[in-house]
Amino acid sequence: MFDLILAAATAVAAGTPAPLGAAAPAAPAATAGAASAGAVPATNATLSPQLLQQLGITHKSPLAAHAPWLAHGIAGIFLIFGIALIALLAMQTTKQDGLSGTLGGRVEAGYKPRLGMDQQIARLTTFVAIGFVFFGVCTSLTGF
Repeated sequence: MFDLILAAATAVAAGTPAPLGAAAPAAPAATAGAASAGAVPATNATLSPQLLQQLGITHKSPLAAHAPWLAHGIAGIFLIFGIALIALLAMQTTKQDGLSGTLGGRVEAGYKPRLGMDQQIARLTTFVAIGFVFFGVCTSLTGF
């Protein structure tokens, strides 16, 4: 594979027509005093994205290359968890005013057999936050 890349780069640097149907570079206009027998013309030795695509060189992870539906599905679930986390954090209420009530926890004494709505939202927020982190790691590993 690297031989193909080297051959393509050499062809572009030498000024020969590019392989695989790519457009040939335009020849530079020669001036009367600048052209000499030993002068090397300045060329652009970069490979075009179309040539890289024709050679089959991509920057995708194996999962994104072979199962793009799965990579997109994981990214979609990650977005859903992010939106749900924002909504759940916005729904939570605090017992104290100000930033300390929002960031700090509250201490409750006593046994309550059933959780109230605030405790249920807090518990659900914990699970959604764990899922958000998990799918964030999965999304980064898919190379998406």
